[in-house]
Amino acid sequence: MAFRIRGSHIAAMVFAGAVIGWMATGDVMIGGQADSAEATPPPAERQASEDAIFKVRYATLQPEERVDALTLRGRTAADTIVSVRAETTGTVRERLVDKGDAVKAGDLVCRLDQGTRESALAQAEAALTQAQFDFDANEQLQQRGFASSTQLNALRAARDSAKAELDAARQELERTQIKATTDGIVQDPIVEVGDNLATGDVCVTLIDTDPMLFIGQVSERRVGALTTGDSATVTLVSGETRDGTIRYVARSADPQTRTFMIEIAIENSDGKLRDGITASARIPLESAPAYRVKSSWLTLADDGTIGLRAIGKDDEVEFVPVEIQAQTSEGVWLTGLEPGMRVITVGQDYVESGQTVQPVRADSEAGEAAEAASYEARS
Repeated sequence: MAFRIRGSHIAAMVFAGAVIGWMATGDVMIGGQADSAEATPPPAERQASEDAIFKVRYATLQPEERVDALTLRGRTAADTIVSVRAETTGTVRERLVDKGDAVKAGDLVCRLDQGTRESALAQAEAALTQAQFDFDANEQLQQRGFASSTQLNALRAARDSAKAELDAARQELERTQIKATTDGIVQDPIVEVGDNLATGDVCVTLIDTDPMLFIGQVSERRVGALTTGDSATVTLVSGETRDGTIRYVARSADPQTRTFMIEIAIENSDGKLRDGITASARIPLESAPAYRVKSSWLTLADDGTIGLRAIGKDDEVEFVPVEIQAQTSEGVWLTGLEPGMRVITVGQDYVESGQTVQPVRADSEAGEAAEAASYEARS
């Protein structure tokens, strides 16, 4: 009986030939290795790649002298605002100044109706004349032995009382002439002719704007750096700038804000500065050494401390906490570093303290930017 080749045998032979052909032309895997360049590296090679030293860029920092300055916001305020008040009662018969007028100390600003004050003065003068006459006559009698010393003392007391009453009458009459108590410019509140004034009522208000003051608040951390007599520059909201001098620094803090009030005196002989204008003051402070870095160099420790990562001994990474002093357009000024410290500028977020790295000096900003982009891509 002849041997027949079945269809299943033919199919098996075709499949076997296809497998043999694929194995002859494809990659052969032996012991986990492949000849293809795109194949996954073996475990030994992968471990060697992971153990390769990480490259970081660094910059060597040296301290610079930074001229510190304190900037405050506040407002202008008149040096003095005085209310000229009546010292007696009466009706305003005449007001000799108007709003905006400049007056000097001692100038007459209001006149009250004198009423019966002139009559009271004349009566006090007459009483003193009579008391003086009685005293003189009794003194002569006492010298001759016709009057006692007790009677003479009583007449002396009466004369002195008459003198006091005369002085009071004169002062009462003078109080109807209300005079400025300081130099200044007249402003509201101001009385009108015909107003009835009681003792203590305001006749006119005077504002003294030379010098003008800048009023601001200083934090408790910076108040210790200020001293009366220090120079300052005040800039108004209009852009006008004036030089000034610190005149007063409060000795106690505001209980609500924990800040200290400061007054800066500004020369205002031309009278152009006005009371209540928004302004800012810049007060130069003593220069101090600090380090200038880019904000992108800063990083955070696990506990949230702000600092820089530096390259220490044996090229090991170390975290250095810093204290930020100021942030300007030139960069961030800080303290806490040592001169000549190598600070990581690119790659600081991909290494940790104690890790050994391969430091590469940062030659340019363009190189740093390219390196940073490379780290971002790898992450």
